[in-house]
Formats: sequence, C-alpha cells, structure tokens
Amino acid sequence: MTKLTPIESEFASTEEAEAYDAWFRAKVEKSLASTKPRIPHDRAMAMAQAVIDKHKNK
Repeated sequence: MTKLTPIESEFASTEEAEAYDAWFRAKVEKSLASTKPRIPHDRAMAMAQAVIDKHKNK
C-alpha cells in the first residue's frame, strides 16, 4: 500500500484513490447511459444558484 501525501492526493492510499476512481467512472457511465430527459443548462444553473442563495442567506 503506497502512502500518498496531502500535496499529491486527498486519499490516504493508492487503493482508496483507485476505489474512488472506479466509483466515479461507474457513476459517469450510468449517467451517460440514462434515458431520462436532460435538464437544459439554464435550468440547471438556476437550480444551482437557488441552492447557493439558500445557503448564503443562513
């Protein structure tokens, strides 16, 4: 098990980094294969801004 430094990686070991990479790639593949309707960019940005505004006002 290789020890990674915080400067090089947010993971404590190569195994953790590889496990995250595999998980992330699976999520992306699932999303790309989805047949759900897409959300237009302007709507997605408005939804993101609403979350930012909600937390900014707390």
